[in-house]
Amino acid sequence: MKTNTSLAYDIPGKFEETRFEKNHNVIFDNSIVGSKAVAQEIAELIRSKQAKNKTCVLGLATGSSPIKVYEELVRMHKEDGLSFYNVVTFNLDEYYPMTKENRQSYHYFMHQYLFNHIDIKPENVNVPDGTVVLEELNQYCVDYEMKIKEAGGLDFQLLGIGRTGHVGFNEPGSHINSGTRIITLDHITRVDASSDFNGIDNVPKRAITMGVSTILRSKRIVLMAWGQNKAEIIKRTIQGDISSEVPATFLQNHSNATFVLDQSSASALTRFETPWLVGGCTWTQELKSKAIVWLCRETKQSILKLTDRDYNNNGMSDLLAQEGSAYDLNINMFNVLQHTITGWPGGKPNTDDSHRPERANPAKKRVILFSPHPDDDVISMGGTFSKLIKQGHDVHVVYQTSGNIAVTDDEALKFAEVCSDFVGKEIEGVNFSSVINFLNNKTENQIDSLEVRKLKGLIRRRESYAATRYIGLKDENTHFLDLPFYETGQVKKNPLGTEDIAIVKDIIAKIKPHQVFAAGDLADPHGTHEVCLNAIFAAMKELKSELYMNDCWLWLYRGAWHEWDIHEIDMAVPLSPSEVLLKRHAILYHQSQKDRVMFQGNDSREFWVRAEDRNKNTAILYDELGLAEYEAIEAFKRFDY
Repeated sequence: MKTNTSLAYDIPGKFEETRFEKNHNVIFDNSIVGSKAVAQEIAELIRSKQAKNKTCVLGLATGSSPIKVYEELVRMHKEDGLSFYNVVTFNLDEYYPMTKENRQSYHYFMHQYLFNHIDIKPENVNVPDGTVVLEELNQYCVDYEMKIKEAGGLDFQLLGIGRTGHVGFNEPGSHINSGTRIITLDHITRVDASSDFNGIDNVPKRAITMGVSTILRSKRIVLMAWGQNKAEIIKRTIQGDISSEVPATFLQNHSNATFVLDQSSASALTRFETPWLVGGCTWTQELKSKAIVWLCRETKQSILKLTDRDYNNNGMSDLLAQEGSAYDLNINMFNVLQHTITGWPGGKPNTDDSHRPERANPAKKRVILFSPHPDDDVISMGGTFSKLIKQGHDVHVVYQTSGNIAVTDDEALKFAEVCSDFVGKEIEGVNFSSVINFLNNKTENQIDSLEVRKLKGLIRRRESYAATRYIGLKDENTHFLDLPFYETGQVKKNPLGTEDIAIVKDIIAKIKPHQVFAAGDLADPHGTHEVCLNAIFAAMKELKSELYMNDCWLWLYRGAWHEWDIHEIDMAVPLSPSEVLLKRHAILYHQSQKDRVMFQGNDSREFWVRAEDRNKNTAILYDELGLAEYEAIEAFKRFDY
């Protein structure tokens, strides 16, 4: 275990060494708090160097992980007087080939988020040049290394981590002695970048990157990772053996490296995933449920077949001693899971609801189903959506964003040409000739015109109407908020604003729901789900004093990327084969998102396939635990706001 020499993270309760972990790591509640701590350490380093009249040499990273760090540094510069006059920076990498003006270039990124907003000298900024001719590239990389050395070496290196375990663009197979060089990008890396480039075909296949040895020569290294998507690679990096197949494991050799994580990215570490294997536990109901489900899967047995020996042999002897016997543990757990299952997601009328996930009364509930994009409703809970309508509840679906960015230019051009041929040049404020001309002459990185964005939004809107009509919803119960934060015309969105919250607040106040369903899938790779959920949280918090909110329950569903773990599920809604088929057909009404999904994240399957597989796998898990066998199950977690 390496010892961290920085004082920035010596916060009580934030770090716990275990025998499984080989890197110093600090875990914060969320990325905002973690990013501010990292920015504070960088600021202290800059100021300490200034006090000694020395240059501060920073190695900087790009991607989503460091954005909040840069935002905090900019705030410190503007509000706290932090100066960067003595700072020299070297960026880790750049796509190749890539012009500086390209919006996807790391040169553009760094100026957008940091350099344009601080007083750093332009000549002190170093980002690999993606325009160097191939024949001169080797010498350019040697010169980049020499420039770092002449500056005195890197005092501080900021890192993110890719799903392949790459740091910089040091992909699997990179040698520990590698220096700055050109490298071919791993397919997974290109898939992860595809949303920024409007499709994987547009992602460069090569990049210039600092080498592993260059990074390891840094005096101080901080690697940041946020979110569920990074949990498995963080576990492999921190707990696994050093291997070129996971280049980030080379950081185990560094004497002053710290991993800064949020709770989600740290969730797969043994001390969180299976803490009973580390030491004694405080056995809350949630931890007992998690442990027993894990034990069933580990021993390949149903709940009611677990024995005292199973508990004792798998680190749960203290739980067994506390509860008395495997029999008592098994029965209690079986009942907990059994009580989550219901075919009445709005509550079953005229029934004892003491062991049901939802209330019996009122028998007919007002329901808001919030959908971040115009298809998350049917992808994530299409079966439950249908049941709520059929069981007589007043259901409203509320689409929070237009989703226009996810419509391809080819799809928009097709619709524009059809409309132009059929109705003429203009309808509903869209001049189709202008749209056709724009799309046919659109240049690289050009943001869609307002007319093109309107057309793309209309395509998503009409697909949504088609899907909700098929489900059985009345048109007047379908609402489109078009939240302003989303309407940038780019993958990068604006922060959540007061206007966004006010719009969400107004629709809640208008409907006065007994149930709110919202997307709790924060693994969404573009962050829209998180912003939409925060808008709902903020709106409901402001409305909490209203009497009708006393009867409002918030249920979170998950989307196309992850499902709730069994121990997290508070309501499991079984679907019949015909309901699975109905859900599939509803998803397929979103034709612009079929076949060529622009922002599919790290999963190449279409959304309807992902949804069916996820729902069927949840049903299989319930079956394997010894409960009833169903075709599919949609899962929800109740959230106390």
